[in-house]
Amino acid sequence: MSSPEIETLTQALAKLPGLGPRSARRAVLHLLKKREAALGPLLRALEAVNDKLTSCHVCGNVDTGDPCGICADPRRDARMLCVVEEVADLWALDRSRLFPGRFHVLGGRLSALEGIRPEDLSIDLLIGRIAAGGIDEVVLAMNATLEGQTTAHYIADRLESFPVRLTQLAHGLPVGGELDYLDEGTLAQALRARRPVS
Repeated sequence: MSSPEIETLTQALAKLPGLGPRSARRAVLHLLKKREAALGPLLRALEAVNDKLTSCHVCGNVDTGDPCGICADPRRDARMLCVVEEVADLWALDRSRLFPGRFHVLGGRLSALEGIRPEDLSIDLLIGRIAAGGIDEVVLAMNATLEGQTTAHYIADRLESFPVRLTQLAHGLPVGGELDYLDEGTLAQALRARRPVS
């Protein structure tokens, strides 16, 4: 049996995505065993992030500075704007190092079932950024879900009057994917988005 403090730590870790009670206990045991090498640095890192954590007023990214590192980076192509649902999507795309532009985080997606309306998202801020000028292309990088595509269509309608090139991420076969393991929706999208062999 562990102390109340250790049990509280275990319960806190168990609330993190991907960690259940068993994984949390293993993590706590590791932290306690490697107190100098693991627990101390983790505590310092958590405190540093907690003290400086903020949302970027420009794009909605979560960072330790405002504007965030992406918005403040002069090497980024300010003419390209990639619209994503959540910060996790921004981080995933940015990790790929394939998109040279800037981002805009909506803070979710439209959902009638969940009661999420356009005014609940940062769509008006997005429209304001585009209306200010200087953006040539808007990439709609919504998830390939019904809600994601509904959000993309709504934004596309709102941007219709602006002189920007509107694109969206391709959907279809994942690299290394085998056809017999894919669902019908993915296969259908892959067939619709087929292109000539070069």
